[in-house]
Amino acid sequence: MAAAFAEAGVTGLLHARDLDTGAELSLGADTPVSTASVHKLCLLVTLYREAAAGRIDLTRPVDLPATDRTPGRTGLSAMLDAARLSLRDLAYLTVAVSDNTAADVLWDEIGLDTVNRTMAELGLTHTVAVHTVREMVAALAEDTDRDSPVDPAVVARLRVLDPAFTNRSTAREMTALLAALWHGDACPGEPGAALRRLLGLQVWPHRLASGFPFDDVRVHGKTGTLPTLRHEVGVVEYPDGGRYALAVFTRAAATAITLPTADAAIGTAARLAVDALRLTASGRAGGDGGDGAGGGTRS
Repeated sequence: MAAAFAEAGVTGLLHARDLDTGAELSLGADTPVSTASVHKLCLLVTLYREAAAGRIDLTRPVDLPATDRTPGRTGLSAMLDAARLSLRDLAYLTVAVSDNTAADVLWDEIGLDTVNRTMAELGLTHTVAVHTVREMVAALAEDTDRDSPVDPAVVARLRVLDPAFTNRSTAREMTALLAALWHGDACPGEPGAALRRLLGLQVWPHRLASGFPFDDVRVHGKTGTLPTLRHEVGVVEYPDGGRYALAVFTRAAATAITLPTADAAIGTAARLAVDALRLTASGRAGGDGGDGAGGGTRS
């Protein structure tokens, strides 16, 4: 895994967890990181946990004016007209296209303190929300000013890359959060099932999903991106019932906005981790486990 990260020109942190056996594999899994939009997972777990407790009605509609939206390139952030959506549809946009405006409506609905309290209740003491997306974007804009966001000197001064300043967690705590969601501890009953469904609707195929190009392997995930940072956390489900929580955080040496090899390294490292966990579970020392969809192979 370290070699895969190095070849792609990134440093990487990873934690993989077999959701049924509890077996783990880690690479720097306890190092604090700036989570970027991965922290939207914490927001959504809190939202659906509140719904499970009867404190929030996910079907309640919210009026969204056309003005004062959080900057972003997807969803409501990029739309021009007023809209009216339910809380659960805002949650869908938050996952599917990482809509910053949809996320901030939910942050305003729930509050940072509620999200942090939920993480503490789940034992995730290193997972902390410091600000909303709009506040993170404002800090990024302030530090960038009018300079190029790909200038190394500019990137070096961005506070949102410092986990001491911004929303933060660790790879190990993110897989623990996913485990709590998949086991029904974080969001029991139908709300938990609904959130797991949403995480399977994310549209981005270039990171975690790129490591599992099989029609019968399901990938649920949430990405996060800031200058030089490319992350994804999620759960991979195999047709034989194997379920694996993954958290992969990377930082690129290059400051370019588009780095396909860095994105792909997330999928490569995740696949290596899952293969190792599956080999351990099966008691085999090597080899592959058969044909994968589309002509590939998988362990």
